[in-house]
Amino acid sequence: MVNPAEVNPAEVDAVVLVGGMGTRLRPLTLSAPKPMLPTAGLPFLTHLLSRIADAGIEHVILGTSFKAAVFESEFGDGSKLGLQIEYVVEDEPLGTGGGIANVASRLRYDTAVIFNGDVLSGCDLRALLDSHSSNDADVTLQLVRVGDPRAFGCVPTDSSGTVTAFLEKTQDPPTDQINAGCYVFDRSVIDQIPKGRAVSVEREVFPGLLSNGLKVCGYVDSTYWRDMGTPEDFVRGSADLVRGIAPSPALKGQRGESLVHDGAAVAPGALLIGGTVIGRGAEIGAGARLDGAVIFDGVRVEAGAVVHSFSHLEGAIVEAGASVGPFARLRPGTRLGARARVGNFVETKNASLAAGAKANHLTYLGDAEVGAGANIGAGTITCNYDGYFKYKTVIGERAFIGSNSALIAPVRIGADAIVAAGSAVSRDVADGELRMVRAEQLVKPGWADRFHDAMKKKKAEK
Repeated sequence: MVNPAEVNPAEVDAVVLVGGMGTRLRPLTLSAPKPMLPTAGLPFLTHLLSRIADAGIEHVILGTSFKAAVFESEFGDGSKLGLQIEYVVEDEPLGTGGGIANVASRLRYDTAVIFNGDVLSGCDLRALLDSHSSNDADVTLQLVRVGDPRAFGCVPTDSSGTVTAFLEKTQDPPTDQINAGCYVFDRSVIDQIPKGRAVSVEREVFPGLLSNGLKVCGYVDSTYWRDMGTPEDFVRGSADLVRGIAPSPALKGQRGESLVHDGAAVAPGALLIGGTVIGRGAEIGAGARLDGAVIFDGVRVEAGAVVHSFSHLEGAIVEAGASVGPFARLRPGTRLGARARVGNFVETKNASLAAGAKANHLTYLGDAEVGAGANIGAGTITCNYDGYFKYKTVIGERAFIGSNSALIAPVRIGADAIVAAGSAVSRDVADGELRMVRAEQLVKPGWADRFHDAMKKKKAEK
């Protein structure tokens, strides 16, 4: 006998909203939409689609906008995943509510599950659907509990699980339950969402449902959940998939400390831990140590190098004894010489750092050649692009570039030269020269004291 609360997932639509620009993940998302970034060796969206298929849902609508053609090129009609995929493009951003309304004409059934396309979750979709049905709800939200809910939309519920309010980010949240970015809608509710304009589900749709007396329920899920909005979350999520902490049918039960794809070469003695992913054609030398790293296709990490957690390498070469990260990004054309170091929040592209050179913090090196033993201070950037052409910066051996310097290419910094902190350098610096480019400092003794006294008096008079 079939439980009347059970829903036939084959008669449910899945709507996946993947139209966002992925601004929090830039520069990774400049070349690919966030849902298409390689995560545990597969496009991130593959993991969600595999969960949808595993739950027995067959019809999927992808609501796309940014780089929309990339999705259809990768997934086609969905048949390889056992799905039937349709694509609907937003000509301009419509928000979550507007994105749902925009696909309404493609829905086939009376129930739809809506997914934000940048969430990694282990939620049991069949259980979510059954909860929606058994509660006779108009809308059901997946909710998760977090330690600090202030950064999220909070969703309090009563003892029966009925939602009582929708609270956007607040400093004094009444509950630790947050909106997890997955919803079950009755089709009749979707048909009421305004079309042709931007609509927020959190600020407009959900509060409107409560004020109109519709039944909105919460389904509190205690499985894995992560918003993949930041580089840190992106790499952590990838590592959790590799290690089996986050579930994905697309990985077919594979789990371990690393995932090495076909065509990659890992020499004996290399240590791959923390959910490291090695892309196709990558080469990892003997004695290299990679901890929680994402190594893109074609990267070479030579013997004795260390790649720390949350680092991304694409088309780069890392020589023996060099160190990368944490939180570094090496883009195509990067080469790190022996014992060179690229530290946290450093990005390189088409750049070489010779033996012993280091850029430890918060730096961009594009179209740059850095000599052996040179030191690049925090906040330094090479200004390599004028909107039409790219230009090269050459930094000599043992040069010292002070913090927060801008090197305006084309420019050459000589060996043993010093660029003072805060300088904007647009002309070549000779070997051994000091270059300081700063505005003259204005000094007014006692001015601050007089200012504070005057402002306090003015404030007291009001």
